[in-house]
Amino acid sequence: MAKKTPNSKVRIQDIARAAGLSNATVSRVLNGSERVRASLHERVIKTALKLGFDVERHNDSRIIAFLLSNRAVLHPFHSAVLVGAEAHCAANDFGVLFLPLQYSPKVQWDQLHIPRLLQNRRVVRGVIAAGTNSQNLLDALTDRHLPTVCLGNNIVGDWRSDQYSAVFFDDIGGVQEATTYLQSLGHRDIWYVGNCQFAWFARRSQGYRRAMEDAGLPPLIRDLNIDNPEDLGYLATKSILSEGRPITAIMAGDDTTARGAYRALADNGLRVPADVSVIGVNDTIEASALLPPLTSVRVFTDQLGKQMAELLLNQISRLDAKPQVVTLPTRLIRRESCAPAPQGEPVAMREEARTG
Repeated sequence: MAKKTPNSKVRIQDIARAAGLSNATVSRVLNGSERVRASLHERVIKTALKLGFDVERHNDSRIIAFLLSNRAVLHPFHSAVLVGAEAHCAANDFGVLFLPLQYSPKVQWDQLHIPRLLQNRRVVRGVIAAGTNSQNLLDALTDRHLPTVCLGNNIVGDWRSDQYSAVFFDDIGGVQEATTYLQSLGHRDIWYVGNCQFAWFARRSQGYRRAMEDAGLPPLIRDLNIDNPEDLGYLATKSILSEGRPITAIMAGDDTTARGAYRALADNGLRVPADVSVIGVNDTIEASALLPPLTSVRVFTDQLGKQMAELLLNQISRLDAKPQVVTLPTRLIRRESCAPAPQGEPVAMREEARTG
């Protein structure tokens, strides 16, 4: 629906008459001060836009919420996304309110304890749903008629992706490129390490599988249900080595998992990259700080935040806008953690011969 030029002569009474509703119902929808059934809310907004009423000028708040769900408050990845979102909002005269939230995907949407500031659209105009989310939160935000943009990579479980604006980063393609890079160095015994209970680890395993299958190699996946990514990398790598499995390279699901793999390799007297090459994902600050510096799939976190904010502000300015999905590219940053595959037998076989 095309948005008409604002007509300053249109009143709430005109909208109520055209929509066949009471003045009080129309006022509640436009003020965002009370919860109104979704069907009535949509009816009021469509009627107001059709008559040329400036819905957005009626609401003078210029605050959006950055809702960080189920992640540490100082999470480095999401902190960088927040910086990008804040920069874009500031350039458009909007402020960003940071709100942490912990919830279970198993709780019914109407039983979630949503921050009180999100109850009133005259305070908060829309939400960037960052962190780890699921459909029940999206249902709760929809019920409050809050425009929402999701970080698509981090939504767990089934969700109605066609109903929400979302920004993805191409971690699947990035991991596929990284695995292919290891193959170009002569590696064949490449292991993927992650916890595929989490959406992002599962997505990245897809890129790894594609690269291995395209090369005619069997995927080697160590999938452990461990929440702490550094412990995950450590224990997964130790288990591969203790089983005597051949290994010359590790494709870690993220940089922190790669750091755990470094520790496990060092504990076994193995060197990165002379014995085992390692690649991570996200290219966080810790990637370049590791010894040796870690090759990693870079996610452009500031652009991720900017794009999410841009989609949200567009949705706020045009309440009849259709959901949009944007996918941002990634880039492989090559550092000293990768080297040509060792000549001769893979690491585990050499270790077994040395200790047998």
